[in-house]
Amino acid sequence: MSDPTGARYRDLRTEEKLAVLLAEERELDLDAFDLDEAWAVGSWLRATALDRGLGVAVAVSFGEQRVFHAATPGSGAVNDAWLDRKFRVVRHFAHATLTVRTQYEAGGSTFDEAAALDPRRYQAAGGGFPLVVRGNLIGAVGVSGLEMHDDHALVVEALRAHLAQGGRRATTGY
Repeated sequence: MSDPTGARYRDLRTEEKLAVLLAEERELDLDAFDLDEAWAVGSWLRATALDRGLGVAVAVSFGEQRVFHAATPGSGAVNDAWLDRKFRVVRHFAHATLTVRTQYEAGGSTFDEAAALDPRRYQAAGGGFPLVVRGNLIGAVGVSGLEMHDDHALVVEALRAHLAQGGRRATTGY
């Protein structure tokens, strides 16, 4: 899937979307990811957003520590608040925010109705993606400012670009 927009997700039935999202999470399990790689992925996201004229906030975190943050014209403080809410969901569920949202939809509910989490602090809107190293959640990478499927697609595109440029994918199962 080389389409850098979220249309490919919007066009899928819920069960198909969930299978695609979970496959992406498995695909993007890394062998290692350090501060330099966080900078590289975050910088790629910022440069790509600028090239495409996208108003977004971008962040990478290791646990609770924000190790990269940038914004492009057209974004605002509200996007930072959305990133915080998305990252809490990633940490809580160890899945991408769009995956969590879709899991609730597949179960016949919504995240807001069934998660029992304060929606002012947690939001399962696409754009928060887990940083997983050999099966272990170490942090998150996120984008906020686009339609949620497009936020998610941009993060996946960035992580795939990172792998294509020499990032290390986990080779052992867990």
